[in-house]
Amino acid sequence: MSETATRARADLGPLPGLIGYALRRAQLAVFQDFVLTMAALDVTPAQYSVLLLIDINPEVNQGQIGEALAIKPANLAVMLNGLEARGLARRRPGATDRRARALQLTAAGKALLRQLEARVADHERRLVDRLGPAAKRRLLALLAKLT
Repeated sequence: MSETATRARADLGPLPGLIGYALRRAQLAVFQDFVLTMAALDVTPAQYSVLLLIDINPEVNQGQIGEALAIKPANLAVMLNGLEARGLARRRPGATDRRARALQLTAAGKALLRQLEARVADHERRLVDRLGPAAKRRLLALLAKLT
């Protein structure tokens, strides 16, 4: 038997009873499934969220995306640089405020988003299978109270 197999698990003490700890563990499990689901398309949860918001909010600007998703401006700029380098999105001067950068998906970005939709649906279905539809609704309602 290996050393890892013979080691006892650490006593977590009160951690499992703490909301923050439970949320973080759940987030890790959900993100792990998402990352595995999207591995072939090389898209992270944050990138998916940004692509989706650009698609459903024509002429949205970086500040609006950052605020909606709680992404720091510097981090969002790096992410958008990567999406632009992959030919998925583009920034251009805004129609009303030329200092603000309006975001658009390219044809390749729209095509990728269509591929992602089916994978996201599969990912979400796996989560709902574990919880059940009623528990999903309750969980979302409870989480909304924390934001």
